[in-house]
Amino acid sequence: MKVDLSVNLGTLKLKNPVLLASGTVGYGNEIAQFTDLSKLGGIVTKSLSLKPRRGNPPQRIVETASGMLNAIGLANVGVEEFIKEKIPFLKNLNTTIICNIAASSIEEYVECVKLIDPEETISAFEINVSCPNVKEGGLEFGNDINAVGKITAQVRAVTSKPIIIKLSPNVSRIHPFAKAAKDEGADAVSAINTLVGTSFDIWTRKPKIKNITGGLSGPAIKPVALAKVLEISRNVDIPIIGIGGIMDWKDAAEFMIAGASAFQIGTVNFINPNAGIEIVEGLQAYAEKMRIDKLSQITATYQI
Repeated sequence: MKVDLSVNLGTLKLKNPVLLASGTVGYGNEIAQFTDLSKLGGIVTKSLSLKPRRGNPPQRIVETASGMLNAIGLANVGVEEFIKEKIPFLKNLNTTIICNIAASSIEEYVECVKLIDPEETISAFEINVSCPNVKEGGLEFGNDINAVGKITAQVRAVTSKPIIIKLSPNVSRIHPFAKAAKDEGADAVSAINTLVGTSFDIWTRKPKIKNITGGLSGPAIKPVALAKVLEISRNVDIPIIGIGGIMDWKDAAEFMIAGASAFQIGTVNFINPNAGIEIVEGLQAYAEKMRIDKLSQITATYQI
């Protein structure tokens, strides 16, 4: 049985719904030797800012029960280096490339998108308005509906490529933010970014990461992420990219049933860099067993 795994995110078409999440695979070359990226729906590049960022001082990552805390602080090479050094590698990958943009001001978001927009290798932009680990931008934008709407509108004005707004889970209700993004021209939303967390060493009584707090990811946040995807799906008619603790194809199918059109995997890439392909194969077998000829048919098919 031939299953159609392709999905649409607005005008963006993916060969399958599996995306590698921003910040977990660098700019693609870091993971390319361990897996065949051409078999995936796409990759989302590490967050880019206008100028290079050194990020936060170490220690920046710590393992937790069923998850991981990180406070990288958006360390990246900056737009100029990205175009010069990273695009040549990315353009030879037979998969969709989505560029994640982070910024400290609305003007910086706009300038980054304007500079990268002419690059044909980049098919879409994921706008990160919700990183919890930077002092400027980050949660300041992600917790402000007006700011999310304004960023979306101003980025929309400078590109015709699909725009995906990456939302914060660190709010009581997430769907108003999704609606603000949709109303200002976003093609899709990513849900969720990491949850704010912390961890202490009981012997030194010091935080285990230098930034004190970090973003919690991994299986520990999956139920929260599913609830946020479900909330958006019930209230806003916009494609959703589900993110949060997906470790295998069963988790991925669960996100699609809850309302996601596609999904990103992140923490699992550090454990099993071939997880994306295994999830593609698992979903293929699942669809065959369920006699589903087009995988996108399961999106938002939850039964209450």
